[in-house]
Amino acid sequence: MRQAIIAGQRHAEVIDVATPRPVANWALVRVTVTPMCTEYKAWLAGGEHRFLGHEAVGEVVEVAQPGRVQPGDRVVVMPMYPCGVCRFCVGGDYIHCQHTIDPSAFTGQETGWATYAQYLLKPDWLLAPIPAEMPDERAALALCALGPTMGALERMWVDAFDTLLITGAGPVGLGGVVNGRFRGARVLVVEGHPWRAQRARELGAEDVYDPAGPDLLSRILGATDGLGVDAAVDCSGVPAAQRTCIDATRRLGQVCLVGESSQDVTLQASRDMIRKGLSVHGSWHYNLSLYPKVLQVVENSPHADRLVSHTFSMERVQDALALCASHDCAKVLLRP
Repeated sequence: MRQAIIAGQRHAEVIDVATPRPVANWALVRVTVTPMCTEYKAWLAGGEHRFLGHEAVGEVVEVAQPGRVQPGDRVVVMPMYPCGVCRFCVGGDYIHCQHTIDPSAFTGQETGWATYAQYLLKPDWLLAPIPAEMPDERAALALCALGPTMGALERMWVDAFDTLLITGAGPVGLGGVVNGRFRGARVLVVEGHPWRAQRARELGAEDVYDPAGPDLLSRILGATDGLGVDAAVDCSGVPAAQRTCIDATRRLGQVCLVGESSQDVTLQASRDMIRKGLSVHGSWHYNLSLYPKVLQVVENSPHADRLVSHTFSMERVQDALALCASHDCAKVLLRP
């Protein structure tokens, strides 16, 4: 099969590797759509990366034993390789599994867990069915496009009575705009990149603030009668943006941190948490039980289609990674 790799700094290519075989309850999936995520950061940083990606949509082509899926099933391939038996996996919060499986050791094979590839292996319980009438490209939104902020907004019970702030309008933050508007919330966005700021407006953000502009906090507070927003989600991983979420959220409000970073944000327990009554959450993905809700957004949001801005064949992975690195895009899809 064909598989995309990063062979060096700002150099990606497609190579031939062995096609994996199904093992136990791990099904073989032919990948039809690969949503791109943060892989461009590795492309920028350099070094060799042979196993790219964690999002995929495809069709089951072979199973090793009877199970939850069968050949011909169209599926959304959930990320990671969790154990499937711990309390988090059984409860649907598999993303927090503490006993993840080494795919190579389990399968005895050297391929099958990159999503930038024509085929992959995945435990059948992490293969979610796609409605018959839904195109694969649209089903791809049920992963990192809509998933992280779906989990965050569920955690904070965001609804039509709320004003929601989103900092960072990359693909995840833009998905937050779609999720927030679908729930009826008023959505404000902080984003400095012109392309993404404009796309946030097109997806329904009421206003978009430049983080480098004057009086950012005062402007957000002014839009909420001085109280602050009811809920905020940081999708940037930038400490200054995380701090904006904390400062711009009202007393007894909620903040959810989705964007990851190696840098620390400063929190003061008394000022930020105790006296303000603020709840600060961390959220990574969504509980599997929420998959039907994610599909409702995918199927019924008038803006969901605009979360995808570009589609490339996998042979053009170099161009696709360069585009992601430019930030002049929303969600980018590869077609293996």
